[in-house]
Amino acid sequence: MHHGGREVARALRAEGVEHAFTLCGGHIQNIYDGCLDEGIRVVDVRHEQTAGHAADGYARVTGRPGVALVTAGPGVTDVVTAAANAHRAGVPMLIIGGAGPTPNQHQGSLQDMDHVELMRPITKWAARVGHRNRVGEYVRMAFRHAMTGVPGPVFLELPLDVLMIGGKEKEAPAPERYRAQHVAAPDPRAVERAAALLAEAERPMLVVGSQLRWSPDRDALARLVERFPVPTFVNGMARGALRPEDPCFFKRTRSWALKKTDLLLLFGTPFDFRMKYGKAVHPEAKVVQVDLDGAVVAHNKEVDVGAVGDTGLFLAGLEAALPERAPTSWLTEVRAEESVKLEAMAVEMASDGDPPNPLRVCAEVARFVEDDSVVVGDGGDFVATAAYTLPVRWPGVWMDPGPLGTLGVGPGYAMAAALARPSARTIIMYGDGSFGLHGLEFEAFARQGIKVVGVVGNDAGWTQILRGQRQIFGEDRVVATKLAHTRYDRVVDACGGRGFWVERCEELRPALEEAFACPEPALVNVKIGASDFRKGAISV
Repeated sequence: MHHGGREVARALRAEGVEHAFTLCGGHIQNIYDGCLDEGIRVVDVRHEQTAGHAADGYARVTGRPGVALVTAGPGVTDVVTAAANAHRAGVPMLIIGGAGPTPNQHQGSLQDMDHVELMRPITKWAARVGHRNRVGEYVRMAFRHAMTGVPGPVFLELPLDVLMIGGKEKEAPAPERYRAQHVAAPDPRAVERAAALLAEAERPMLVVGSQLRWSPDRDALARLVERFPVPTFVNGMARGALRPEDPCFFKRTRSWALKKTDLLLLFGTPFDFRMKYGKAVHPEAKVVQVDLDGAVVAHNKEVDVGAVGDTGLFLAGLEAALPERAPTSWLTEVRAEESVKLEAMAVEMASDGDPPNPLRVCAEVARFVEDDSVVVGDGGDFVATAAYTLPVRWPGVWMDPGPLGTLGVGPGYAMAAALARPSARTIIMYGDGSFGLHGLEFEAFARQGIKVVGVVGNDAGWTQILRGQRQIFGEDRVVATKLAHTRYDRVVDACGGRGFWVERCEELRPALEEAFACPEPALVNVKIGASDFRKGAISV
């Protein structure tokens, strides 16, 4: 006889799930029991938000939906932030929440609440399973919703009685083919029109976002710009799609280029705050926008070609439609501007002043980033600096909070990455503020043998907010944004990891070398100095 928890695990295993992230709760123990039978590792955390972020991170690293198991009531409410973050970022994951017994629904059983209505606005799909024989069917439906169209999180509520009731395996059949295996090809007319505009443009540019991560042809971008060189900017999960040494790869001149371009090709990136709601683009520039979500196309800005489609397949269509072309003077002009900005960075990256300049810290960490390394950004100002400095290239992965700006993602993302790719280095670049949200997850790392290396840029403040607060209200009105140079390294020591405290440049590289060499999870807590690199950046 199989109980409902075993049916959950059987359906998860059929999807290739190898890890499930959780914080224990009585309502979901039958799922743990099923996972033991199905060979799924149950990985526990110290806060359900981390379990949700780990499921999100697992999807980003593997390309398959991650799974979080949370208990009823506060277990579900604690995972809300992770669900909202994945929803905004377009990342597939399955959250399974426990619930009290069905006969006692709305009678006030322990941790009883309407989880489905809570989760509905921040997931692609949310449902309650009402019968043990339909458990596997609902799990399969959940994966179908998560992976069809724009990826995203889904939620299933599983009452205690449904998980505990036993039944025969044949009463709950498990079909093997239950969701689409292919994505729709781009409209050839849209590709033809976009290719014609690109061939005619004098100052074209590409901005490619996270949807490239989920494409069946992730290499199409590199092939296109090799054939038809265009200045290219990648963001989100598309980081690494072009190698840092690629002549078409740029990272410091996007705003400058947007003001000068006569053709913007925008893939999987909305005209949101990052694009100044469309106002960042030269007003006379033509625009091609491609997105999996038709509601995003032309939102906040008119476009000349709007297409619903897969980023990689559309880029491959452009590659096939365009002739080979030599680099243009426009590419040279953008490179010259990029070089000016990189030279200004290089001065601070080489600085020997104490405490270390944040750019110098990032430059030292960059020495330890290998081709398959996973780099997680969890913070504001220091992480924004790291994003411009650390050389991420596929098959490596860059992960950050994304457009919702959620702090605290670091431990969950890193946990998932280290488990999914145990041979690769996993690095968390921390702001000192964000470390405080889930720093005790280092206990979960140490206890379960999960190796990660964290680097804290410790400037004793929520600097991304403090800077704007000071500029707007004045120094005497700064409130709630200052911290202390807290010894977070000692927290990691107490949790069973290795902590290192750095105040001088000469201490930085030896500490990093030891942190990466030791078998335990490690944290290098660096007291950093001031920098003008982020001067003028206000986070609102």
